[in-house]
Amino acid sequence: MKVRKSQSKPKPQKTGGSDLDAALKIRLEGELPTPPVQTVKPTVQPRQSKDAKPAAPHRAQPQKASADFKNRQDNRSTQGRRGTPTSEEHTPTTGRFFYALKVPASITGPLAEAQRKLKSNWRTTTREQMHVTLCYLPSVPLARVAELKALGARLTEDLGPMDVKLRGTGYFPNEGSPRVWFVKVEAEGLDELAAALRAGVQGLGLETEDTSFKAHITLARRKGPAPRVPPLTFDLGWTAGGATLQRSHLQKTGPVYEQVSTFRFQAGNQPAAPPGTGPETSPHGADNHTDHSPSSIESPETQEPI
Repeated sequence: MKVRKSQSKPKPQKTGGSDLDAALKIRLEGELPTPPVQTVKPTVQPRQSKDAKPAAPHRAQPQKASADFKNRQDNRSTQGRRGTPTSEEHTPTTGRFFYALKVPASITGPLAEAQRKLKSNWRTTTREQMHVTLCYLPSVPLARVAELKALGARLTEDLGPMDVKLRGTGYFPNEGSPRVWFVKVEAEGLDELAAALRAGVQGLGLETEDTSFKAHITLARRKGPAPRVPPLTFDLGWTAGGATLQRSHLQKTGPVYEQVSTFRFQAGNQPAAPPGTGPETSPHGADNHTDHSPSSIESPETQEPI
């Protein structure tokens, strides 16, 4: 008798929570619509022949300025140039003036020869610009120039010609780095005239320089480091027959001097001087005050007379 072996049936495995969650997830994913698949076509670069040249890089084209903008720029640049007349050019209401003795040509010639001893950074005074400053006024309203003319005429009408003598050269300042090279000047009555002019100008309520008066003729001004010239003496002189009122116009190349008026020293009986020697040696007339039309002479100096 055959005995059948009982086959044991596999016991069903209990489904845990993790398996249930996985089944639900699969079921849900089956119910959701599948997103369409996007295909990306590869970019095919065109073949370049061996002779083809690479394309030039792109450059931004400059924008063209409008006509109004160009006109504004041109007007600004024109107004910035000195000496260019414009409709908006500023008209000064004040000016720089000074009373002075002019130096005749017989004296400026030897002084110009002495200037040749200077080296490097010295800027010399031209012969036409050499003078003896009596009183300097840094700022005068142009409407009051007539008062300066009347003052000069009044203070010189009782003066006679002055015998001016040159002395030795000097520097200002005397110690350290000098800025000015000059020659000393002496004349009887010159200091008194300078003091009277200064007092008269201050009496008019106008400003004058603060430095004390020292009669001299400026020969040169220093622009940078420069050696000194040994002291020089001059046995020279002239007879000053009058004074002048000058106006100084500052320019880029230096001041321009304009002779505004002349005052003759006509007191006493003096012999007539040869013609063409200037107001210092000119013949004396009945009127010691002469107005002049603008007559400018350029100078390389860049500072006011001292």
